[in-house]
Amino acid sequence: MPGTERIEITGPYGDRYDEILTPQAIDLIAALHAELGPRRSELLAARRRRQAQLSAGAMLDFLPETQSIRDDPSWRVAPLAPGLVDRRVEITGPTDKKMTINALNSGANVWLADFEDANTPLWDNMITGQLNLKDALDRTIDYASDEGKEYALGPDDELATIVVRPRGWHLDEKHILIDGKRASGSLVDFALYMATSAQRQLEAGKGPYFYLAKNESHLEARLWNDAFNLAQDALGIPRGTIRATVLIETIPAAFEMEEILYELRDHSAGLNAGRWDYLFSVIKKFRTRGREFVLPERNSVTMTAPFMRAYTELLVKTCHRRGAHAMGGMAAFIPSRRDAEVNAKAMAKVREDKTRESQDGFDGSWVAHPDLVPLCQEIFDGVLGTNPNQLGKLREDVSVTAQDLLAVSKTPGVITEAGLRNDISVALQYLANWLGGNGAVAIFNLMEDAATAEISRSQVWQWIHNDVRLDDGTLVTRDLVERLIDDELSKIRALTGEDFDAERYGQAVALFTEVALADDFADFLTIPAYERMP
Repeated sequence: MPGTERIEITGPYGDRYDEILTPQAIDLIAALHAELGPRRSELLAARRRRQAQLSAGAMLDFLPETQSIRDDPSWRVAPLAPGLVDRRVEITGPTDKKMTINALNSGANVWLADFEDANTPLWDNMITGQLNLKDALDRTIDYASDEGKEYALGPDDELATIVVRPRGWHLDEKHILIDGKRASGSLVDFALYMATSAQRQLEAGKGPYFYLAKNESHLEARLWNDAFNLAQDALGIPRGTIRATVLIETIPAAFEMEEILYELRDHSAGLNAGRWDYLFSVIKKFRTRGREFVLPERNSVTMTAPFMRAYTELLVKTCHRRGAHAMGGMAAFIPSRRDAEVNAKAMAKVREDKTRESQDGFDGSWVAHPDLVPLCQEIFDGVLGTNPNQLGKLREDVSVTAQDLLAVSKTPGVITEAGLRNDISVALQYLANWLGGNGAVAIFNLMEDAATAEISRSQVWQWIHNDVRLDDGTLVTRDLVERLIDDELSKIRALTGEDFDAERYGQAVALFTEVALADDFADFLTIPAYERMP
C-alpha cells in the first residue's frame, strides 16, 4: 500500500483504492495529525477526567468561563450555504452503493452519508464508501441487485445534498499508522473526503459539508474548526467553504450549545438533536448515581419526557438566536408492506413526532427510510409553506435551566421483563450484524444503529449495578441477564432458521457480555467490537 516515511497503511489493497488513498490525501492526513493529534489525545483525557468527577458526585452546569459568549447577542454563524438552505427532510444511511443511490434519489433535501453509527468500520467499507461518494459526484455510480433490479441516479437537480458524517474523536483507524500509532478515524474520514470529493462538490455548486458526531465540549468543536482551516489552506479552498452541523448527542454538549456554535461560527450549519445517543450519554455519564438517573426501558422513553423537551427546546432557541439551523431527530421506523396494522400505528407515531418538531421550530428532521420522506415533507411543508426554514421563530418563550436538563427522574415509564428482553435481543442481533459488516440493521420494524445498541447494553449495565427491580419485583442481576441471553438467542435461532450464524452470534454474545455485564463500563461498545474485526 502507498505511504510515506511517517505513514504506514496496513490495510489490504483493493480495486481502485489508489483513487482514494492518493498522495495528496495521505499528506493531508499526516499534516492534520502533526498539528492536531496531541490536542485530540488531551481532549479524550479530559473526557475521562470529567467522567471520574461525575461518578464521584459532581454535576453538569453551564460554564461560568464562557458566560460572555452566551450573553453577547451580536454574533451569528456563517450565512446559509448552497444546498443547505432548505433542509426540511434529511435521510441517513451508510455509504454502500445501493444506499448511496437510493438516498440521493429519495426526494430528501439532504443525505447524511454515514461513516459512523450506521456503518461498520471494516477497512473495505471505509474506502469503498469514499469511492461511492466520488462516483456519485461524477455520476458514474450504478448498482444491480441479485434479483436483477438496476439502480441509477436521477437528474442532478433532484438529488439530495451530500453531508458526510466522519467517525467520532474517540475512534481510531487501525489500518493507518502514523509514527507507529493508529490514526484518528475522524481525521482519516475527513481528510479522504476533502482530498477526493471537496472540489467535486464545489464544481457542483455546493461544498464539502459534514455532520460532527459524539462531541462533548466546545473545545472539541474548536479542534474540528482548526482541522477545517488546515484542510482548506492545504487544498487551496477558501476558509469558510466547509460547513458543519454538530450533533448534540451527549449531555455535556447540551450545556455548551452556544459555545459549540461560536467555535464553529465561520463553518457552522447548525445543530442536530441526536436523541438516541443523547439517551445513551445520559445513562453513561450518570450510570453510578443511583435511581435518580435510571431511565425506564428504552421503548417507553419518548421525546415528551421533561428532560428531553428541555433539551430540544433549548436547541431550537439556541440555534435560531444565532442564525443556525435546528435539525430534529431520527424517525427510525421501517414501513411494513406486510402488516397494515403495525404500519398504521407506527406511521401515526412518526406523524406525531414530526408534527411536534415542526411546531417547536425545527427547520427539518431525519428519517431512516425513503418511504418516510413524503410523510416528513408533508408535515414540514404544512408549517414552512414556501419558506425554506424557520430561522425567524426565535422561541423567546423558552427558558431552560440546568435542573431542567438533568430532570431524568421525572421520566414516566416502567422497567419490565419484556423491556429487558428487548434490550438483550436487539443488542445481540445488532452486534451479530455489525461484526459481519452491516451497521444499519432492521430489527422489529426499527432501523437500529450503534446508538440504539449502546442504549440497550448500557441500560442493562445500569440496572444491574443500581439494584433495579422489574415491575414484577424481580431484581435485575447478572444471573438473570445470562439466563435471558440464552432464551433470546434461542428465539433468534428459531426465527432465523438455516441462516443462523452460530459463530457470529457466539461473538455477539461474548461482546455483549463484555460491554453489559462486566464490572467496568466500556465507554463505547464499538471500541472492543472494532478489535474483533480484521
